[in-house]
Amino acid sequence: MSDASHDPYTDPDPELTARLLALAVEAAEAAGALLRDGRPQDLAVAATKSSPIDVVTEMDIAAEKQITAFLARHRPDDGILGEEGASTEGTSGVRWVVDPLDGTVNYLYGLPTWAVSIAAQRDGETVVGVVAAPMRRETFRAVRGGGAWAGERRLAVRPSPFLDQALVSTGFNYVTAVRAHQAAVAQRLIPQLRDIRRAGSAAIDLCDVAAGRLDGYYERGLHPWDYAAGDLIAREAGALTGGRPGERPHDGLTVAASPGVFGPLQALLDEYGAWHD
Repeated sequence: MSDASHDPYTDPDPELTARLLALAVEAAEAAGALLRDGRPQDLAVAATKSSPIDVVTEMDIAAEKQITAFLARHRPDDGILGEEGASTEGTSGVRWVVDPLDGTVNYLYGLPTWAVSIAAQRDGETVVGVVAAPMRRETFRAVRGGGAWAGERRLAVRPSPFLDQALVSTGFNYVTAVRAHQAAVAQRLIPQLRDIRRAGSAAIDLCDVAAGRLDGYYERGLHPWDYAAGDLIAREAGALTGGRPGERPHDGLTVAASPGVFGPLQALLDEYGAWHD
């Protein structure tokens, strides 16, 4: 579990971090513009991943190529981990974690909830996170120890309500058996909450926790590129994040919530088995 409001972190190289942030913002916003303005009317599925409904479009691939080429041009010694296959080790101690299009199915259908997510990690720890949501005209950003922002507005989580008054978002896996169990967990959880939302983009859900638009968020089955940037943004806005009790976010379970909601929500998710199929 992480609590950015009590993070004792002191940046050993703030000039480098500022440079990484500037590059992440430029790359994310440029890719967002490509996706927004270049979406073909006849957009089709280019490939599938975990199941026939877990899709990749030609625009996912084009956006990742643009981002990775930009980063390689400016930071040739850095590593890169991208959702659509980009993977280089690097020698600088910096690694970029890139989701060129989070919310691909939304994008495919013409729904507005999708984003470009870019995180920079130094020696294994995320120090910069940027999530560009072009259809919202918003770019969320955070630096470890420096707060979270959307434009000129500093982000802060909502004051924590009791759990039964909490608005919580989640997502569902594209593998049918996994999704069926997730639905069973949600069925048990709904009576304990104000309501549940399902937006279709983990990166945006995490940023909405940061912006005070949600009280919490949880999901099973995320990959590092899904949550690396959004997790930092949420923490820097005052959220707590984790997996199962005592764990960091991971593919088994990712939870983010305002401090008073986090503990009760995480406990119920653990009790209901949200971390396994």
